[in-house]
Amino acid sequence: MVSLLNFSPREVFNQVEILLDRHIKEGRGGNVAIIYGDDKITYEDLYRMVNKVGKSLRDMGMEAENRILLILNDTPEFIVTYLASMKIGCVPVPVNTLARKKDYLFFVKDSRSKIVFVSSEIYEEVKDLKREVPHLKEIVVVGEPKDGALAYEELLKGDFYEIDTEPTSKDDMAFWMYTSGTTGLPKGVVHLHHDILYYMPPFCEHVLKVNERDVIFSTSKMFFSYGRNASLETPLLYGASVILWPRWPRPIDVIHIIEEKRPTLFFSVPTFYVSLIKEIEKKEKCDFSSLRACVSAGEPLPKEVFERWERLFGIEIIDGVGSTDVGGIYLANNEGKKKPGSSGRLILGFEGELRDEDGKPVREGFGTLWIKNDGVTPGYWRRHEKNKEVIKGEWFNTGDLFILDADGYFYYQGRADDMIKVSGQWVSPIEIENVIMEHPAVKECGVVGFQSEEGLIKVKAFCVLNTGYEPTESLEKEIIDHVRRRVAHYKVPRWISFVDELPRTTTGKLIRYKLREVK
Repeated sequence: MVSLLNFSPREVFNQVEILLDRHIKEGRGGNVAIIYGDDKITYEDLYRMVNKVGKSLRDMGMEAENRILLILNDTPEFIVTYLASMKIGCVPVPVNTLARKKDYLFFVKDSRSKIVFVSSEIYEEVKDLKREVPHLKEIVVVGEPKDGALAYEELLKGDFYEIDTEPTSKDDMAFWMYTSGTTGLPKGVVHLHHDILYYMPPFCEHVLKVNERDVIFSTSKMFFSYGRNASLETPLLYGASVILWPRWPRPIDVIHIIEEKRPTLFFSVPTFYVSLIKEIEKKEKCDFSSLRACVSAGEPLPKEVFERWERLFGIEIIDGVGSTDVGGIYLANNEGKKKPGSSGRLILGFEGELRDEDGKPVREGFGTLWIKNDGVTPGYWRRHEKNKEVIKGEWFNTGDLFILDADGYFYYQGRADDMIKVSGQWVSPIEIENVIMEHPAVKECGVVGFQSEEGLIKVKAFCVLNTGYEPTESLEKEIIDHVRRRVAHYKVPRWISFVDELPRTTTGKLIRYKLREVK
Protein backbone atom coordinates (compact mmCIF):
# COMPACT_ATOMS: atom_id res chain seq x y z
CA MET A 1 0.00 0.00 0.00
CA VAL A 2 1.42 3.37 -1.03
CA SER A 3 1.87 5.93 1.75
CA LEU A 4 -0.63 8.77 1.78
CA LEU A 5 1.58 11.11 3.80
CA ASN A 6 2.77 13.01 0.73
CA PHE A 7 -0.34 12.61 -1.41
CA SER A 8 -1.48 15.99 -2.75
CA PRO A 9 -5.09 16.19 -3.94
CA ARG A 10 -5.85 17.71 -7.32
CA GLU A 11 -7.96 20.83 -7.55
CA VAL A 12 -10.87 18.56 -8.60
CA PHE A 13 -10.98 15.91 -5.91
CA ASN A 14 -13.66 13.83 -4.20
CA GLN A 15 -12.85 12.00 -0.98
CA VAL A 16 -14.56 8.83 -2.23
CA GLU A 17 -11.84 8.47 -4.86
CA ILE A 18 -9.29 7.75 -2.13
CA LEU A 19 -11.60 5.86 0.28
CA LEU A 20 -13.16 3.46 -2.23
CA ASP A 21 -12.63 3.94 -5.97
CA ARG A 22 -8.85 3.47 -5.93
CA HIS A 23 -9.13 0.09 -4.19
CA ILE A 24 -11.11 -1.20 -7.15
CA LYS A 25 -8.66 0.32 -9.66
CA GLU A 26 -5.63 -1.07 -7.77
CA GLY A 27 -6.97 -4.63 -7.54
CA ARG A 28 -8.25 -4.80 -3.96
CA GLY A 29 -11.89 -5.35 -4.92
CA GLY A 30 -11.84 -8.88 -3.49
CA ASN A 31 -10.46 -7.77 -0.12
CA VAL A 32 -12.92 -7.76 2.79
CA ALA A 33 -13.98 -4.23 3.69
CA ILE A 34 -16.70 -4.88 6.31
CA ILE A 35 -17.27 -7.76 8.71
CA TYR A 36 -20.82 -7.65 10.04
CA GLY A 37 -22.01 -10.67 11.99
CA ASP A 38 -21.47 -13.63 9.66
CA ASP A 39 -21.39 -11.42 6.56
CA LYS A 40 -18.23 -10.31 4.82
CA ILE A 41 -18.60 -7.42 2.41
CA THR A 42 -15.76 -6.96 -0.08
CA TYR A 43 -14.60 -3.67 -1.54
CA GLU A 44 -16.28 -4.69 -4.80
CA ASP A 45 -19.57 -5.31 -2.94
CA LEU A 46 -19.23 -1.96 -1.20
CA TYR A 47 -18.49 -0.22 -4.50
CA ARG A 48 -21.62 -1.63 -6.12
CA MET A 49 -23.85 -0.66 -3.18
CA VAL A 50 -22.43 2.85 -3.04
CA ASN A 51 -23.12 3.34 -6.75
CA LYS A 52 -26.69 2.04 -6.40
CA VAL A 53 -27.52 4.25 -3.43
CA GLY A 54 -25.81 7.22 -5.09
CA LYS A 55 -27.93 6.77 -8.21
CA SER A 56 -31.10 6.49 -6.12
CA LEU A 57 -30.22 9.71 -4.30
CA ARG A 58 -29.71 11.52 -7.59
CA ASP A 59 -33.04 10.13 -8.85
CA MET A 60 -34.63 11.60 -5.71
CA GLY A 61 -33.40 15.03 -6.76
CA MET A 62 -30.38 15.35 -4.47
CA GLU A 63 -27.74 17.76 -5.72
CA ALA A 64 -24.22 18.82 -4.77
CA GLU A 65 -23.98 20.51 -1.34
CA ASN A 66 -27.36 19.16 -0.18
CA ARG A 67 -27.05 17.82 3.37
CA ILE A 68 -28.15 14.31 4.34
CA LEU A 69 -28.69 13.52 8.01
CA LEU A 70 -27.55 10.07 9.20
CA ILE A 71 -29.12 8.70 12.40
CA LEU A 72 -27.72 5.24 11.90
CA ASN A 73 -26.31 2.50 14.06
CA ASP A 74 -22.93 1.05 13.11
CA THR A 75 -24.09 -1.10 10.20
CA PRO A 76 -22.89 -1.45 6.59
CA GLU A 77 -25.67 0.97 5.57
CA PHE A 78 -23.92 3.74 7.52
CA ILE A 79 -20.73 3.40 5.49
CA VAL A 80 -22.60 2.90 2.19
CA THR A 81 -24.79 5.98 2.69
CA TYR A 82 -21.90 8.11 3.93
CA LEU A 83 -19.82 7.29 0.84
CA ALA A 84 -22.75 7.47 -1.59
CA SER A 85 -23.64 10.94 -0.31
CA MET A 86 -20.12 12.26 -0.86
CA LYS A 87 -19.78 10.49 -4.22
CA ILE A 88 -22.63 12.58 -5.66
CA GLY A 89 -21.36 15.76 -3.98
CA CYS A 90 -23.84 15.77 -1.10
CA VAL A 91 -22.75 16.26 2.51
CA PRO A 92 -23.42 13.44 5.02
CA VAL A 93 -24.10 14.65 8.57
CA PRO A 94 -23.90 11.78 11.11
CA VAL A 95 -25.52 12.54 14.46
CA ASN A 96 -25.97 10.86 17.81
CA THR A 97 -28.23 7.80 17.76
CA LEU A 98 -29.09 8.31 21.45
CA ALA A 99 -30.45 11.82 20.99
CA ARG A 100 -34.15 12.71 21.22
CA LYS A 101 -36.78 14.27 18.98
CA LYS A 102 -35.96 17.86 19.94
CA ASP A 103 -32.30 17.21 19.14
CA TYR A 104 -33.08 15.73 15.73
CA LEU A 105 -35.39 18.63 14.99
CA PHE A 106 -32.47 20.98 15.74
CA PHE A 107 -30.05 18.97 13.59
CA VAL A 108 -32.42 18.89 10.60
CA LYS A 109 -33.21 22.61 10.85
CA ASP A 110 -29.63 23.73 11.48
CA SER A 111 -28.12 21.58 8.71
CA ARG A 112 -31.10 22.08 6.36
CA SER A 113 -30.90 18.39 5.51
CA LYS A 114 -33.26 17.27 2.75
CA ILE A 115 -33.17 13.54 3.56
CA VAL A 116 -32.87 11.70 6.88
CA PHE A 117 -31.56 8.13 7.05
CA VAL A 118 -32.56 6.48 10.32
CA SER A 119 -32.27 3.03 11.89
CA SER A 120 -35.72 1.51 12.41
CA GLU A 121 -35.21 1.33 16.20
CA ILE A 122 -34.97 5.13 16.28
CA TYR A 123 -37.78 5.93 13.83
CA GLU A 124 -40.29 6.96 16.53
CA GLU A 125 -38.07 9.93 17.38
CA VAL A 126 -38.11 11.30 13.83
CA LYS A 127 -41.41 10.19 12.28
CA ASP A 128 -43.00 13.66 12.61
CA LEU A 129 -40.06 15.61 11.20
CA LYS A 130 -41.46 15.86 7.66
CA ARG A 131 -44.54 17.58 9.01
CA GLU A 132 -42.48 20.01 11.09
CA VAL A 133 -39.68 20.79 8.62
CA PRO A 134 -40.86 21.90 5.12
CA HIS A 135 -37.48 21.43 3.44
CA LEU A 136 -37.20 17.76 4.51
CA LYS A 137 -38.08 15.64 1.45
CA GLU A 138 -37.82 12.07 2.69
CA ILE A 139 -37.10 9.77 5.62
CA VAL A 140 -35.35 6.52 4.70
CA VAL A 141 -35.49 3.67 7.22
CA VAL A 142 -32.77 1.05 7.62
CA GLY A 143 -34.07 -2.21 9.06
CA GLU A 144 -37.75 -2.95 9.72
CA PRO A 145 -40.00 -1.04 7.24
CA LYS A 146 -42.13 1.77 8.69
CA ASP A 147 -45.32 3.38 7.43
CA GLY A 148 -44.70 6.85 6.05
CA ALA A 149 -41.03 6.21 5.31
CA LEU A 150 -39.03 4.80 2.40
CA ALA A 151 -37.40 1.40 3.00
CA TYR A 152 -33.63 1.41 2.45
CA GLU A 153 -33.90 -1.75 0.33
CA GLU A 154 -35.73 0.27 -2.33
CA LEU A 155 -32.53 2.22 -2.97
CA LEU A 156 -30.64 -1.00 -3.76
CA LYS A 157 -33.15 -2.47 -6.23
CA GLY A 158 -32.50 -2.76 -9.93
CA ASP A 159 -29.47 -3.58 -12.00
CA PHE A 160 -26.05 -2.26 -11.13
CA TYR A 161 -25.34 1.11 -12.71
CA GLU A 162 -21.95 2.77 -12.32
CA ILE A 163 -22.37 6.47 -11.68
CA ASP A 164 -19.84 9.24 -12.20
CA THR A 165 -18.23 10.66 -9.10
CA GLU A 166 -19.21 14.31 -8.68
CA PRO A 167 -16.23 16.50 -9.70
CA THR A 168 -16.09 18.35 -6.41
CA SER A 169 -13.33 20.77 -5.55
CA LYS A 170 -10.83 19.63 -2.93
CA ASP A 171 -12.14 22.62 -0.97
CA ASP A 172 -15.84 21.67 -1.22
CA MET A 173 -17.67 20.51 1.89
CA ALA A 174 -17.34 16.73 2.31
CA PHE A 175 -19.07 16.01 5.64
CA TRP A 176 -20.15 17.59 8.89
CA MET A 177 -19.96 16.36 12.46
CA TYR A 178 -21.77 18.02 15.34
CA THR A 179 -19.90 18.72 18.55
CA SER A 180 -21.00 16.65 21.54
CA GLY A 181 -22.33 19.72 23.32
CA THR A 182 -20.15 19.67 26.45
CA THR A 183 -20.26 23.47 26.63
CA GLY A 184 -23.64 24.31 25.14
CA LEU A 185 -25.54 24.14 21.85
CA PRO A 186 -24.01 21.68 19.33
CA LYS A 187 -22.01 23.26 16.53
CA GLY A 188 -21.83 21.91 13.00
CA VAL A 189 -18.15 21.24 12.30
CA VAL A 190 -17.52 21.49 8.56
CA HIS A 191 -14.83 19.35 6.89
CA LEU A 192 -13.69 19.60 3.29
CA HIS A 193 -12.83 16.85 0.81
CA HIS A 194 -9.07 17.32 1.13
CA ASP A 195 -9.05 17.43 4.96
CA ILE A 196 -8.83 13.66 5.46
CA LEU A 197 -5.49 13.52 3.63
CA TYR A 198 -3.93 15.76 6.26
CA TYR A 199 -5.49 14.80 9.59
CA MET A 200 -5.54 10.97 9.18
CA PRO A 201 -2.27 9.66 7.61
CA PRO A 202 0.03 11.06 10.35
CA PHE A 203 -1.57 8.91 13.08
CA CYS A 204 -2.30 5.94 10.82
CA GLU A 205 1.24 5.72 9.44
CA HIS A 206 3.61 7.29 11.96
CA VAL A 207 1.90 5.75 14.99
CA LEU A 208 -0.24 2.73 13.98
CA LYS A 209 1.50 1.71 10.73
CA VAL A 210 -1.84 0.56 9.27
CA ASN A 211 -1.79 -1.84 6.34
CA GLU A 212 -4.39 -3.73 4.27
CA ARG A 213 -3.99 -6.88 6.39
CA ASP A 214 -5.30 -5.09 9.48
CA VAL A 215 -8.72 -5.82 10.96
CA ILE A 216 -10.12 -2.94 13.01
CA PHE A 217 -12.67 -2.93 15.81
CA SER A 218 -13.87 0.11 17.74
CA THR A 219 -16.28 0.44 20.66
CA SER A 220 -16.82 4.11 19.78
CA LYS A 221 -19.64 4.62 17.30
CA MET A 222 -19.24 6.27 13.91
CA PHE A 223 -21.46 9.25 14.74
CA PHE A 224 -18.63 10.21 17.10
CA SER A 225 -15.54 11.66 15.38
CA TYR A 226 -13.18 9.19 17.04
CA GLY A 227 -15.41 6.31 15.95
CA ARG A 228 -15.56 7.62 12.38
CA ASN A 229 -11.75 7.85 12.35
CA ALA A 230 -11.46 4.27 13.62
CA SER A 231 -14.22 2.36 11.80
CA LEU A 232 -14.55 4.23 8.53
CA GLU A 233 -11.54 6.33 7.61
CA THR A 234 -8.69 4.16 8.92
CA PRO A 235 -9.74 0.92 7.18
CA LEU A 236 -10.93 2.53 3.94
CA LEU A 237 -7.85 4.69 3.55
CA TYR A 238 -5.59 1.64 3.65
CA GLY A 239 -7.73 -1.14 2.19
CA ALA A 240 -8.10 -2.86 5.58
CA SER A 241 -11.18 -4.51 7.15
CA VAL A 242 -13.52 -3.21 9.86
CA ILE A 243 -15.74 -5.15 12.26
CA LEU A 244 -19.06 -3.38 12.83
CA TRP A 245 -21.22 -3.92 15.92
CA PRO A 246 -24.64 -2.20 15.75
CA ARG A 247 -25.57 -2.23 19.43
CA TRP A 248 -24.13 -0.21 22.27
CA PRO A 249 -21.13 -2.32 23.37
CA ARG A 250 -20.97 -4.32 26.59
CA PRO A 251 -17.66 -5.69 27.86
CA ILE A 252 -18.83 -9.30 27.48
CA ASP A 253 -19.80 -8.63 23.83
CA VAL A 254 -16.48 -6.99 23.06
CA ILE A 255 -14.50 -9.86 24.56
CA HIS A 256 -16.47 -12.33 22.43
CA ILE A 257 -15.95 -10.26 19.25
CA ILE A 258 -12.19 -9.93 19.80
CA GLU A 259 -11.80 -13.65 20.48
CA GLU A 260 -13.97 -14.71 17.53
CA LYS A 261 -13.25 -12.09 14.84
CA ARG A 262 -9.55 -11.59 15.70
CA PRO A 263 -9.04 -7.85 15.11
CA THR A 264 -5.48 -6.52 15.00
CA LEU A 265 -6.28 -2.92 16.00
CA PHE A 266 -8.64 -2.05 18.86
CA PHE A 267 -10.02 1.43 19.57
CA SER A 268 -11.85 2.39 22.75
CA VAL A 269 -12.08 5.05 25.47
CA PRO A 270 -10.69 4.99 29.03
CA THR A 271 -14.12 4.52 30.63
CA PHE A 272 -14.70 1.38 28.55
CA TYR A 273 -11.17 0.08 29.11
CA VAL A 274 -11.92 0.19 32.86
CA SER A 275 -15.16 -1.80 32.38
CA LEU A 276 -13.39 -4.23 30.05
CA ILE A 277 -10.56 -4.84 32.51
CA LYS A 278 -13.04 -5.63 35.28
CA GLU A 279 -14.85 -8.14 33.06
CA ILE A 280 -11.60 -9.70 31.86
CA GLU A 281 -10.35 -10.17 35.41
CA LYS A 282 -13.47 -12.23 36.19
CA LYS A 283 -12.61 -14.72 33.45
CA GLU A 284 -10.08 -17.49 33.83
CA LYS A 285 -8.81 -17.04 30.30
CA CYS A 286 -9.11 -14.37 27.64
CA ASP A 287 -7.45 -14.57 24.21
CA PHE A 288 -6.55 -11.14 22.86
CA SER A 289 -3.44 -12.40 21.08
CA SER A 290 -4.61 -11.09 17.70
CA LEU A 291 -4.22 -7.47 18.85
CA ARG A 292 -1.03 -5.74 17.82
CA ALA A 293 -2.09 -2.27 18.99
CA CYS A 294 -4.75 -0.70 21.22
CA VAL A 295 -5.78 2.95 21.07
CA SER A 296 -7.44 5.18 23.64
CA ALA A 297 -8.85 8.68 23.11
CA GLY A 298 -11.86 10.79 24.05
CA GLU A 299 -10.74 11.50 27.62
CA PRO A 300 -7.49 11.29 29.63
CA LEU A 301 -6.20 7.75 30.19
CA PRO A 302 -5.38 7.13 33.88
CA LYS A 303 -1.93 5.72 34.56
CA GLU A 304 -3.43 2.81 36.52
CA VAL A 305 -5.57 1.71 33.54
CA PHE A 306 -2.57 1.81 31.21
CA GLU A 307 -0.51 -0.30 33.61
CA ARG A 308 -3.28 -2.85 34.33
CA TRP A 309 -3.87 -3.40 30.59
CA GLU A 310 -0.15 -3.86 29.96
CA ARG A 311 0.09 -6.40 32.79
CA LEU A 312 -2.86 -8.35 31.36
CA PHE A 313 -1.80 -8.50 27.72
CA GLY A 314 1.74 -7.17 27.40
CA ILE A 315 0.42 -4.45 25.03
CA GLU A 316 0.73 -0.75 25.72
CA ILE A 317 -2.37 1.35 25.10
CA ILE A 318 -1.55 4.13 22.65
CA ASP A 319 -3.07 7.16 24.33
CA GLY A 320 -4.16 9.89 21.89
CA VAL A 321 -5.80 13.30 21.88
CA GLY A 322 -7.90 14.49 18.95
CA SER A 323 -11.03 16.47 18.26
CA THR A 324 -13.94 16.78 15.88
CA ASP A 325 -12.64 20.18 14.80
CA VAL A 326 -9.08 19.08 14.02
CA GLY A 327 -10.49 15.94 12.40
CA GLY A 328 -8.36 13.26 14.03
CA ILE A 329 -5.73 12.50 16.66
CA TYR A 330 -2.85 15.00 16.84
CA LEU A 331 -1.16 14.08 20.14
CA ALA A 332 -0.11 10.54 21.03
CA ASN A 333 1.99 8.45 23.35
CA ASN A 334 3.68 6.06 20.94
CA GLU A 335 4.49 2.54 22.01
CA GLY A 336 7.72 2.51 24.02
CA LYS A 337 7.79 6.32 24.20
CA LYS A 338 5.19 6.97 26.86
CA LYS A 339 5.38 9.27 29.83
CA PRO A 340 2.75 8.05 32.31
CA GLY A 341 0.13 10.70 32.94
CA SER A 342 0.97 12.68 29.80
CA SER A 343 -1.07 13.01 26.61
CA GLY A 344 2.02 12.40 24.51
CA ARG A 345 3.75 14.51 21.90
CA LEU A 346 2.66 16.15 18.66
CA ILE A 347 2.42 13.66 15.81
CA LEU A 348 4.63 14.45 12.83
CA GLY A 349 2.44 16.33 10.37
CA PHE A 350 0.87 18.60 12.99
CA GLU A 351 2.28 21.83 14.32
CA GLY A 352 1.24 23.05 17.75
CA GLU A 353 2.06 25.67 20.29
CA LEU A 354 0.81 26.71 23.70
CA ARG A 355 -0.46 30.26 24.04
CA ASP A 356 -1.32 32.39 27.03
CA GLU A 357 -4.50 34.42 27.59
CA ASP A 358 -3.19 37.14 25.28
CA GLY A 359 -2.50 34.69 22.48
CA LYS A 360 1.27 34.85 22.90
CA PRO A 361 3.30 31.63 22.54
CA VAL A 362 4.48 29.82 25.68
CA ARG A 363 7.66 27.76 25.18
CA GLU A 364 7.21 25.61 28.27
CA GLY A 365 4.68 25.51 31.07
CA PHE A 366 0.94 26.19 30.96
CA GLY A 367 -1.25 27.39 28.10
CA THR A 368 -3.99 26.72 25.54
CA LEU A 369 -2.99 24.45 22.65
CA TRP A 370 -3.23 25.86 19.13
CA ILE A 371 -2.90 23.46 16.18
CA LYS A 372 -1.88 23.95 12.55
CA ASN A 373 -2.74 21.31 9.93
CA ASP A 374 -4.44 21.56 6.52
CA GLY A 375 -7.13 19.12 7.70
CA VAL A 376 -8.47 21.35 10.46
CA THR A 377 -12.05 22.56 10.02
CA PRO A 378 -12.44 25.79 8.04
CA GLY A 379 -15.13 26.74 10.56
CA TYR A 380 -18.45 26.02 12.22
CA TRP A 381 -21.72 26.29 10.32
CA ARG A 382 -23.51 29.56 11.11
CA ARG A 383 -21.23 30.41 14.06
CA HIS A 384 -19.50 33.58 12.88
CA GLU A 385 -18.47 34.90 16.31
CA LYS A 386 -17.16 31.50 17.42
CA ASN A 387 -15.14 31.19 14.21
CA LYS A 388 -13.45 34.53 14.89
CA GLU A 389 -12.60 33.32 18.37
CA VAL A 390 -10.96 30.00 17.44
CA ILE A 391 -9.44 30.53 13.97
CA LYS A 392 -6.47 32.85 13.50
CA GLY A 393 -5.03 32.45 10.02
CA GLU A 394 -3.63 28.92 9.75
CA TRP A 395 -3.95 28.29 13.48
CA PHE A 396 -6.87 26.72 15.35
CA ASN A 397 -7.53 27.20 19.07
CA THR A 398 -8.42 23.77 20.46
CA GLY A 399 -9.62 25.28 23.75
CA ASP A 400 -7.69 22.55 25.57
CA LEU A 401 -5.29 23.50 28.34
CA PHE A 402 -1.97 21.70 28.69
CA ILE A 403 1.32 21.83 30.52
CA LEU A 404 4.30 21.28 28.18
CA ASP A 405 7.52 19.81 29.57
CA ALA A 406 11.08 20.17 28.30
CA ASP A 407 10.83 16.90 26.33
CA GLY A 408 7.82 18.04 24.33
CA TYR A 409 5.21 16.00 26.26
CA PHE A 410 1.81 17.57 26.88
CA TYR A 411 -0.16 17.10 30.11
CA TYR A 412 -3.90 17.71 29.77
CA GLN A 413 -5.39 20.20 32.23
CA GLY A 414 -9.00 20.39 31.01
CA ARG A 415 -10.96 22.78 28.84
CA ALA A 416 -10.20 26.48 28.89
CA ASP A 417 -13.81 27.19 29.77
CA ASP A 418 -13.71 24.57 32.56
CA MET A 419 -10.82 26.17 34.44
CA ILE A 420 -11.66 27.74 37.79
CA LYS A 421 -10.04 30.96 38.97
CA VAL A 422 -9.84 30.92 42.77
CA SER A 423 -8.15 33.73 44.69
CA GLY A 424 -6.68 35.00 41.44
CA GLN A 425 -5.14 31.64 40.55
CA TRP A 426 -6.24 29.09 37.96
CA VAL A 427 -7.36 25.70 39.23
CA SER A 428 -7.62 22.65 36.95
CA PRO A 429 -10.70 20.57 37.76
CA ILE A 430 -8.88 17.53 36.34
CA GLU A 431 -6.18 17.83 39.01
CA ILE A 432 -8.71 17.97 41.87
CA GLU A 433 -10.79 15.14 40.41
CA ASN A 434 -7.72 12.89 40.22
CA VAL A 435 -6.92 13.55 43.88
CA ILE A 436 -10.52 12.93 45.01
CA MET A 437 -10.62 9.69 43.01
CA GLU A 438 -7.78 8.37 45.16
CA HIS A 439 -10.21 8.18 48.10
CA PRO A 440 -11.61 4.63 48.38
CA ALA A 441 -15.20 5.85 48.81
CA VAL A 442 -15.32 7.70 45.48
CA LYS A 443 -16.28 5.97 42.25
CA GLU A 444 -16.58 9.06 40.02
CA CYS A 445 -16.36 12.79 40.53
CA GLY A 446 -16.70 16.09 38.71
CA VAL A 447 -15.35 19.45 39.82
CA VAL A 448 -16.62 22.92 38.87
CA GLY A 449 -16.52 26.47 40.17
CA PHE A 450 -19.44 27.67 42.32
CA GLN A 451 -20.27 31.07 43.72
CA SER A 452 -20.08 31.36 47.51
CA GLU A 453 -22.33 33.50 49.70
CA GLU A 454 -19.66 36.18 49.50
CA GLY A 455 -19.92 36.17 45.70
CA LEU A 456 -16.52 34.52 45.26
CA ILE A 457 -15.84 31.51 43.06
CA LYS A 458 -14.79 28.44 45.03
CA VAL A 459 -14.32 24.76 44.16
CA LYS A 460 -17.27 22.35 44.40
CA ALA A 461 -17.04 18.60 43.84
CA PHE A 462 -19.83 16.19 42.89
CA CYS A 463 -19.10 12.61 43.93
CA VAL A 464 -20.64 9.25 43.05
CA LEU A 465 -19.87 6.76 45.83
CA ASN A 466 -18.73 3.18 45.59
CA THR A 467 -20.99 0.41 46.91
CA GLY A 468 -20.81 0.17 50.69
CA TYR A 469 -20.43 3.90 51.37
CA GLU A 470 -23.21 6.25 52.48
CA PRO A 471 -23.30 10.04 51.97
CA THR A 472 -22.70 11.61 55.37
CA GLU A 473 -21.27 14.84 56.74
CA SER A 474 -18.37 12.92 58.24
CA LEU A 475 -17.53 11.38 54.83
CA GLU A 476 -17.71 14.84 53.23
CA LYS A 477 -15.22 16.15 55.79
CA GLU A 478 -13.01 13.10 55.29
CA ILE A 479 -12.82 13.65 51.51
CA ILE A 480 -12.09 17.36 51.93
CA ASP A 481 -9.31 16.56 54.43
CA HIS A 482 -7.98 13.97 51.99
CA VAL A 483 -7.68 16.67 49.30
CA ARG A 484 -6.30 19.28 51.72
CA ARG A 485 -3.34 17.03 52.51
CA ARG A 486 -2.42 16.80 48.83
CA VAL A 487 -2.97 20.18 47.15
CA ALA A 488 -2.58 23.89 47.78
CA HIS A 489 -5.21 25.35 50.09
CA TYR A 490 -6.99 27.40 47.43
CA LYS A 491 -7.65 24.21 45.42
CA VAL A 492 -9.49 22.41 48.22
CA PRO A 493 -13.26 22.00 47.57
CA ARG A 494 -15.46 24.24 49.70
CA TRP A 495 -18.34 21.80 49.18
CA ILE A 496 -18.85 18.12 48.40
CA SER A 497 -22.19 17.07 46.92
CA PHE A 498 -23.07 13.36 46.68
CA VAL A 499 -25.02 12.37 43.55
CA ASP A 500 -26.24 9.13 42.00
CA GLU A 501 -24.62 9.81 38.63
CA LEU A 502 -22.71 12.46 36.73
CA PRO A 503 -24.09 14.05 33.54
CA ARG A 504 -22.17 12.70 30.56
CA THR A 505 -22.46 12.73 26.79
CA THR A 506 -23.15 9.39 25.09
CA THR A 507 -19.43 9.19 24.34
CA GLY A 508 -18.63 9.33 28.06
CA LYS A 509 -17.45 12.92 28.41
CA LEU A 510 -18.37 14.81 31.57
CA ILE A 511 -20.78 17.70 30.87
CA ARG A 512 -19.49 20.26 33.36
CA TYR A 513 -21.96 23.02 32.58
CA LYS A 514 -24.78 20.73 33.73
CA LEU A 515 -23.04 20.26 37.08
CA ARG A 516 -23.21 24.02 37.55
CA GLU A 517 -26.99 23.78 37.23
CA VAL A 518 -27.28 21.26 40.08
CA LYS A 519 -28.48 22.87 43.30
